[in-house]
Amino acid sequence: MATNAAKGPALDLANLRNIGIIAHIDAGKTTVSERILFFTARTHKIGEVHDGAATMDYLEEERKRGITITSAATTCRWKHVTINLIDTPGHVDFTAEVERSLRVLDGACVVFDGVSGVEAQSETVWRQADKHKVPRICFVNKLDRLGADFDACLESIEKRLGARPVPLQIPWGKEKDLKGMIDLLTMKALRFDGEKGETIVELPVPDDHLAEAKARREKLVEAAAECDDSILERFLDGKEIPVPELKAALRKGSITSRFFLVCAGSALKNVGVQLMLDCVVDYLPNPLDITKIGGTDPDDPTKKMPVKLNRDEPFAALAFKTITDPNGDLTFIRVYSGQLEAGSQVYNPGKRQRERIGRIYKMHAANRDPIERVEAGDIAAVVGLRNTLTGDTVCTEDHPILLEKIVFPEPVIMMSIEPASRGDREKLSDTLAKLAREDPTFHWHTDEETEQTIIGGMGELHLDVLKNRIIRDFKVDAKVGEPEVAYRQTLEKPVDIEAKHIKQSGGHGQYAVVRCKFAPSVEPGVHFVNEVVGGSVPKEFIPAIKKGIENYAETGGELRYTYLGIVATLYDGKYHEVDSSEMAFRAAGVLAMRMAAEGNRRIYEPTMKFEVQVPEEFLGEVIGDLNSRRASISDMESRGLIRVLFGTVPVAAIFGYSTTLRSLTQGRGTAAMEPDEYQPVPRAMAEEIEIKRKKWLEERKKK
Repeated sequence: MATNAAKGPALDLANLRNIGIIAHIDAGKTTVSERILFFTARTHKIGEVHDGAATMDYLEEERKRGITITSAATTCRWKHVTINLIDTPGHVDFTAEVERSLRVLDGACVVFDGVSGVEAQSETVWRQADKHKVPRICFVNKLDRLGADFDACLESIEKRLGARPVPLQIPWGKEKDLKGMIDLLTMKALRFDGEKGETIVELPVPDDHLAEAKARREKLVEAAAECDDSILERFLDGKEIPVPELKAALRKGSITSRFFLVCAGSALKNVGVQLMLDCVVDYLPNPLDITKIGGTDPDDPTKKMPVKLNRDEPFAALAFKTITDPNGDLTFIRVYSGQLEAGSQVYNPGKRQRERIGRIYKMHAANRDPIERVEAGDIAAVVGLRNTLTGDTVCTEDHPILLEKIVFPEPVIMMSIEPASRGDREKLSDTLAKLAREDPTFHWHTDEETEQTIIGGMGELHLDVLKNRIIRDFKVDAKVGEPEVAYRQTLEKPVDIEAKHIKQSGGHGQYAVVRCKFAPSVEPGVHFVNEVVGGSVPKEFIPAIKKGIENYAETGGELRYTYLGIVATLYDGKYHEVDSSEMAFRAAGVLAMRMAAEGNRRIYEPTMKFEVQVPEEFLGEVIGDLNSRRASISDMESRGLIRVLFGTVPVAAIFGYSTTLRSLTQGRGTAAMEPDEYQPVPRAMAEEIEIKRKKWLEERKKK
């Protein structure tokens, strides 16, 4: 059993930080993480992303592409504090990695590009942090680059994120003349000397920065005064407030997200990272600061169950990430109460299954450091969980609890994949199952009619990375088709259907009559309403009707496109005492849904929000190209000589867009996309889609 008995010295929760590094792609997250590892002496050599040598980007695919694909965890120490750090991806295709990390973290550091400020994925990760109520600090990076503007970055945080940034430092110098930072609390200019910026030299604030530093410091003290009445009184009286008191008040404001403290520097040039680490220690919460932790009773979802963050309480943890491994899958867990020892038995209340923990590790990217146990408040990886997936709870069987699950978006792009030979067929299925276990946004299924294997993901890059892993890492010889849009369909208008499933072939027959109203809905999935009165349909057959309707909606009927929202209201029917059965009523449910869909279909397509940055001289060509792709441009803003376009565009129109944009702008344009919502396809186009789809399905049947 997972133990509740205390053994050895307790984990010092007050001096523990569980944090993530989150940002838009190319803002410098992994470079920041590499400097953190170096300055905390976790590594003795800085690995650079551009050299393919970053410690935290350990997958071959990450090193080849120079981007983070999967979140990586490590543990390090800064001063007296232990930091569990998760470096997350910045590309929207891998946003699930950010989602599941933020679900279990207590705080985050949001990295911003000092030139671009808030970018598309900056907004996405900020909203994810808002959703999980994760306190944040900000790090304005790349202030040594041409065009870097600290004030413009602060303004974009305020304007685009609706947040209140409060700087702790301001840059000393600008762009290539960046000399260091000016600390507003101590009013010292800090220069980062040594080969790697490891020696911090304190100097008086230069005269040309003094007025600005004083004005900024007053704003900082003002923010602290809002969180402490004693400081407010002295601030209004013009008295000096000791730095430790200011820090304590600023910490209150940071943890409650009243404002967001801002650090600055250039990670690549080793400027300001140590100050950011100080900020993590001083202003981000420890596990004891997170008070609202709770779950529900597995047998009664309406019954709330609080969780006490104490190693002497019953064990409860959330699994938030799985990595497939030939020597046993690694499952990352955040422990919320009790403690877990290697060799313990745990219980998965969602699946009603017992599991046994083999080994427990502290992770350093791909490397594993074995430990004997993990306690409340901590994060670790375990081996031995065979049936536990991302979002599952593990706990003690005598104190079952369900912690809040993690919700992930549905795939927006699909493609077919086929083994090159019969011998690879089973190997491919095993590989796809392993990848789906790792990645909750990767889906796969075999179409029953076409016998074709379909894989789905969050974008072209996502599927391209998975395809490469299948072929290279898992050694499966497979062929993939072109990416396809994950179209959906719904009913055009409400209908009232009577479906009869009546068969007689000697002996017991099949008899079921269903009367049901169908209507489109904005809510996803099938919402089934039972309004039968008087027993015209026996209660024991109603779940079968619901199952039949849901099955048709999920498999997509004639076009094999899953249905969006549908309300199905069962109000009447007939049964036969001898010939009626669950099978008959399930068939009647399928028939009712099929009849409701005949000539009553509307096809929907997924759309993406976009943010396209383009030099002004190429603006006309880029807008023209976007218009040809059925894009809707909602806004445009200027950032120096760069124009930024915002809007939405159908997924079907953006395959290969990055290549086109580079061609139109001589390689100077950039685009960021994120899934938005499903919109109706124009009718003429919908007819073409239907014709092509039916023809394709017919050809697949013949094969």
